[in-house]
Amino acid sequence: MQRVRNVLLKSSKGILQRHRRFSSQQVKMAVQDLDLIKILQSEINHELSSKSKIDESGSLGDFVLEWDSPITRDVVLRKKSESGEEVAISALLGRQIFEANSKFPSATDIKMKVCIKKPGLGSILQFDCGVSSGGEDTSGFNVQNAYYIQSTSCLSSSSYRGPLFRDLDPRLQDELKRYLEARGIGESLLNFLILHLQKKEKGQYVNWLHKLESAVGQNE
Repeated sequence: MQRVRNVLLKSSKGILQRHRRFSSQQVKMAVQDLDLIKILQSEINHELSSKSKIDESGSLGDFVLEWDSPITRDVVLRKKSESGEEVAISALLGRQIFEANSKFPSATDIKMKVCIKKPGLGSILQFDCGVSSGGEDTSGFNVQNAYYIQSTSCLSSSSYRGPLFRDLDPRLQDELKRYLEARGIGESLLNFLILHLQKKEKGQYVNWLHKLESAVGQNE
């Protein structure tokens, strides 16, 4: 009988010790979870209270916002002229540079593709562009590549699409840029893209923070 009592006492002590360790761990985890939730809520409030410094006077012009999914980073704009020429633009936000102790980016980059299709032709002109905005400076773009794509149905990785843009005659580079500007790729549209993509990314970031907060606080 005494032996049985000793076994039971040892067993109950072990259970009590494990329970204490488990309870202590639970308390520690709960405190850490609350600290994380506070930081998440602070970040959400910060994002919602900050406003962009980008000029809001930009506009789409003749373009239509064709694609703007809340779960993707890119947007697609499109327009069709009276002559039947189609211009499509896809753009997504690149890097943003922040100065010390600043809530707002001192510079913003956008990656942009412009595709132009003439009526009755299967070929496409594609321009890879970079858009940059630095603080209060006006938005500008530069052409990085210019491709002639004979047909999207027969395009392969080995197809020749043109030389490096930087190797072209500077006068040709300038004329190709003016070719795009004549089709509405200008300051107003670029300002719209920068502001819209910044708002889009902020919305996606805040939504991610809310989901993270909800997941962390699920059992609180």
